[in-house]
Amino acid sequence: MSQPQWDSQEYESQLASKAEALRQRFAPLAAPTLEVHASEPRHYRLRAEFRVWHQGDDLYYIMFDSQTRQRIRVDTFPTASTLINALMPKVLDAARPSRTLRHKLFQVDFLTTLSGEALISLLYHRQLDDAWQAEAAALRAQLRAEGFTVDIIGRAHKQKLVQEREFVLERLQVAGRALTYMQVENSFTQPNGGMNQQMLEWALDVTQGAQGDLLELYCGNGNFSLALARNFRRVLATEIAKPSVEAAQYNIQANAIDNVQILRMSAEEFTQAIRGERQFRRLAGIDLAGYECNTIFVDPPRAGLDPATLAMVQGYERILYISCNPETLLDNLQPLSQTHAIARFALFDQFPYTHHAECGVYLTRR
Repeated sequence: MSQPQWDSQEYESQLASKAEALRQRFAPLAAPTLEVHASEPRHYRLRAEFRVWHQGDDLYYIMFDSQTRQRIRVDTFPTASTLINALMPKVLDAARPSRTLRHKLFQVDFLTTLSGEALISLLYHRQLDDAWQAEAAALRAQLRAEGFTVDIIGRAHKQKLVQEREFVLERLQVAGRALTYMQVENSFTQPNGGMNQQMLEWALDVTQGAQGDLLELYCGNGNFSLALARNFRRVLATEIAKPSVEAAQYNIQANAIDNVQILRMSAEEFTQAIRGERQFRRLAGIDLAGYECNTIFVDPPRAGLDPATLAMVQGYERILYISCNPETLLDNLQPLSQTHAIARFALFDQFPYTHHAECGVYLTRR
């Protein structure tokens, strides 16, 4: 694993190279000028997972080189938030003298927020008991006494012990408004909080003046749904993962937003429902025909849109597409560009110093 160069000029050079590669890849589609959104060059990642290596009575964090699988000791991790870096040694300092916390501990996961909350998950190759509960509670109390807003979860095979909360509350500033988001342990959240704020503001900007309602597929915890609600009469959003749906419902209430409806459905199921190909009890009492969705928003997994969903998406006047995989994005844009023109094109550098590129595309019907 090569360590990133933390010099700001080095970061700017790498980002420029990534942007140029993206421009060349999408040149055949006559995409407009690429809007490049830079990340903070360090302490940008709000999630991190570390394996734990035991050596006698000592233990420390490790990561594996993706190419050589070489084990690399990790004492600090400048990629991760300052909060993660502050908590990393404190967890190990508590575990070393405690056989209960240390025994068969093999991984530690951290989830933090820009608002200063943290969730620590300790993963074990053994079942956890009352003694572990007591030790974990003492660690949590110690960290809270030191000023950390933190909760602890223990995980083992078919076992999950929650000290108090299994989520953090993130508070984002988006185009002059504060938004609160419940982020649940082991569920997807945007890893780069600062970049997430930039993505939400970009999505708001490109949909200014939109008419009618918004349909969103793959909404997760409502990250985009809640931010975009101010630009639309109503938002109809779908998500298949139950914890994400529950978090989205919480977030709607927490932000007092009254024009967002969340459906627990996959994108494929919703496509079948909207086409009248299949009936779903989950849609009882929901008047799909009453929505005037002229804009559709998709943020699919790395595999991109399946053929049926892709065909359904083409039926909308405006398409907002966030992609974590430029390769599948390019594949999906081939047919979309036959019916729609690319009006805006953006690069969001979610993962500095890597080849990964998060993209945003806004298309309007030709």
